[in-house]
Amino acid sequence: MKILILGSGGREHALAWKLAQSKKVSALFIAPGNAGTAQIGTNLNLEMEDFPAIRKAVAENNIGMIVVGPEAPLVAGITNYFAADSLLKNVPVIGPDKTGAMLEGSKQFAKEFMKRQNIPTAGFGSFVPGDFEKAVRFLEMNKPPYVLKADGLAGGKGVVILEDLNEAKNELKSMFAGKFGSAGKRVVIEEFLNGIELSVIIITDGKSYKILPEAKDYKRIGEGGSGPNTGGMGAVSPVHFADTDFMSKVEDRIIKPTIRGLQSEGNAYKGFIFFGLMKVQGEPYVIEYNARLGDPESEVIIPRIKSDLFELLEGVANSDLESRPFEIDGNTMVTVMLVSGGYPGDYEKGKVVTGLEKCSGSLVFHAGTKNSGNDVVTAGGRVISVTSSGSSMEEALVTSYRNASLIEYEGKYYRRDIGYDLK
Repeated sequence: MKILILGSGGREHALAWKLAQSKKVSALFIAPGNAGTAQIGTNLNLEMEDFPAIRKAVAENNIGMIVVGPEAPLVAGITNYFAADSLLKNVPVIGPDKTGAMLEGSKQFAKEFMKRQNIPTAGFGSFVPGDFEKAVRFLEMNKPPYVLKADGLAGGKGVVILEDLNEAKNELKSMFAGKFGSAGKRVVIEEFLNGIELSVIIITDGKSYKILPEAKDYKRIGEGGSGPNTGGMGAVSPVHFADTDFMSKVEDRIIKPTIRGLQSEGNAYKGFIFFGLMKVQGEPYVIEYNARLGDPESEVIIPRIKSDLFELLEGVANSDLESRPFEIDGNTMVTVMLVSGGYPGDYEKGKVVTGLEKCSGSLVFHAGTKNSGNDVVTAGGRVISVTSSGSSMEEALVTSYRNASLIEYEGKYYRRDIGYDLK
């Protein structure tokens, strides 16, 4: 079968790398892709929300399945678009419909869903600009730190955590004024949960599910967890604090109620569900849902899947996921993200990347690159993800950091403390 992967990051390169290993996959197309995916399949210069252009490419290339990487096309309704097309409605889209994608597309929607389904999460309030005084009173009733979240999609950067009440009030004013564009026209204020974060992702056909390897990512730009949030600076899988007892709680209290809740509310959810979790005194709480695979979690989770990934995706499409084989590699995977200078703020693109051919012993996933003549150049904030395997986290990190030091481009930056809190 020919497959189209939508997206251009490290997640999509990891998906392409894994799917290329399946004997059932005859060709891969990636739209728009990056310099790494171009080595595995055919990049298509398409906008991910240009559904008519995607439809044309699917028809012209006889594509049999679409795998959606990022959230924006899902929230915009790509699954609905293909389901309503008389010619291509039988081409499965791996990703939820527009309603299911609202688990990520609206923080308020997700919180109200969890409330209805008795899924443990932080207390919250939801406010629009006309509620400013009411929102301020809600802040004053809470204790620091204060957690403010843009309701809509903000590229992983719409969460602000502040210790000072006046700063929180000013941040609320900025968000209502358009700091995060339309995403922040509604703001969810949450109770702060003090614990350790992890990511748990499932693949589901709407009835059954497989739990993918858990991971912990590192969101802050600075070492020691300092500075502003990014899309992710690295990840580790597995994590020792997600033991059997804890994961049983996650499955019983969070995963199963989520699937049951989607079914009871008439949502035929097919694809990935990302649970951003917090472990608080041994108990799991949901911080957020995502309607797709995480990034950079994908770069450590996908290499740990020993089974044929296409078999799982086919199981989603055919609603027989439960019968599909699923095996996990027991080694530890780590990834270190190399980013552009200035990220997550302003940064320059077009910097020539060298040293890729010197890397050995790691999987080098491109995140924000493109080909320019004979050169690979930077094309995003997150540039390269260096993933390594080891019998321990420390062993894997040595390999990733060795190879990260060999890759060069102007302004290169990466955190040198990935996994520091897990030792």
